[in-house]
Amino acid sequence: MISRLTRALIIDDERLARNELRRLLKEFPDIQIVGEASNAQEGLEQIQSLEPDLLFLDIQMPDKTGFELLEMLDKVPTVIFTTAYDEYALKAFEFNALDYLMKPIEPRRLADALQKLRQQEEKEKQQLLGRGVLSENDQVFVKDGERCWFVKLYDIRLFESAGNYARVYFGQNKPLILKSLNALEERLDPRVFFRANRKHIVNLRHIEKIDPYFNGGLLLEMKGGEKIEVSRRQAVKFKEMMSL
Repeated sequence: MISRLTRALIIDDERLARNELRRLLKEFPDIQIVGEASNAQEGLEQIQSLEPDLLFLDIQMPDKTGFELLEMLDKVPTVIFTTAYDEYALKAFEFNALDYLMKPIEPRRLADALQKLRQQEEKEKQQLLGRGVLSENDQVFVKDGERCWFVKLYDIRLFESAGNYARVYFGQNKPLILKSLNALEERLDPRVFFRANRKHIVNLRHIEKIDPYFNGGLLLEMKGGEKIEVSRRQAVKFKEMMSL
């Protein structure tokens, strides 16, 4: 049993579907519904203001799809897709979805999905209890296939999301590790590593150049030549953090 409430947001353009999911979730007292939205734009605004732990997210909506909504986020909560269409299942898991529920949602399938959520949260909790935040001088072991490295975090200039994996940039190397960007962010020192957008965490020590960018964002050029966009929302945090 998880020790805290999981704050959930329902995003679905069908009012009856939202009501039915609310009804089903009454059986799970550890799930707190903090809001609901009928389209992607409303969903974006509520995610930014409410910061939910979990999204119940429809895919086909009038303005933007659920996938397009996730692409607008800097940090994606845990996602359970709820949809009447089965052809999006493969793409859903490219977004690290916890589960994919077909409408009408079966109570048993909902219970299975929430059991996965409990297991995931317990695993993350144990990892955090067992491991503290890493400093830039800590050395980490990186393995990709048959190749292995011991790398100081100071020398890693960039982490890039690749589905369930993350690509680690240091020197001329770009190995993949089986860690999500969210899990990495929990362990990295926020004074050194900054979440630029949904797909990238950058090492502030390795920024070569900063330029204004589209729609109030920033464009970072890393010492390795990579160009990383900082979203408008994250650009505000970046400027606050880097100012005197």
